[in-house]
Amino acid sequence: MGVDFGVPRSVPRAKGSEFPEMSCRVRWRIALGWALLVASGAAAAEAALCQHGHRQSPVDIVAPVRARLAPLEFDYRSAPLTIANDGHTARVRPGNSSRLKVGRETYTLQQFHFHTPGGDRLAGEEFPMAAHLLHKGRSGQLLAQVVWFRLGAENPALKALLPHIPANADGDHRIAGAVADPNALLPARKTYYRYDGSLTASPCTEGVTWLVMQQALELSPEQLRVWRTRFADNIRPPQPLHGRVVHESW
Repeated sequence: MGVDFGVPRSVPRAKGSEFPEMSCRVRWRIALGWALLVASGAAAAEAALCQHGHRQSPVDIVAPVRARLAPLEFDYRSAPLTIANDGHTARVRPGNSSRLKVGRETYTLQQFHFHTPGGDRLAGEEFPMAAHLLHKGRSGQLLAQVVWFRLGAENPALKALLPHIPANADGDHRIAGAVADPNALLPARKTYYRYDGSLTASPCTEGVTWLVMQQALELSPEQLRVWRTRFADNIRPPQPLHGRVVHESW
């Protein structure tokens, strides 16, 4: 015996349709309703992960555990400057020639951008800015590398980038004669903190490896002021560790 979905038996059924008398507009509205229902469910799941996930980023690094972590082997290359204003930050795509090797895994640098304030904290210290360099491994594993900035001397990398930030959020701009060099964002000392985290914006996907460089770079108060004339603060607050261990290389 089949399952009856409540369609009156007096309504004729046409092959391939349960509701032959239904207009295309009505069927379209039903389909749209289902699509919106599915989308709202997905949005609710994303919101739940962002609010209640146990491996979220950024974090406050309070009691790191020293460990023999793999050294970071950078093979970053200069490339023509391709920069975008996405409405929240300046994003630079350096091509696919820059790589980072961590142990046996090699990651390709996909893009880097900046946050104010710096997101991840160190024993409660909030940094005025951080650079996030986003990488992807051959297996699809995501790796976020963080470089903090403290107020101090003028930063050469920011000096080269700030004048080229597009005025509008209208996609990538290739800047003639300008070069992006991700090496300029690396501190001299390559020791780092490592923890398991997430994307910092919806869908807040977890399973992202986070490497936070221990040595901070500097930027001048004027550079920070200029940045803030273009972008509002754009980082979420530190998230609970929920028992995660942050490791510290040495």
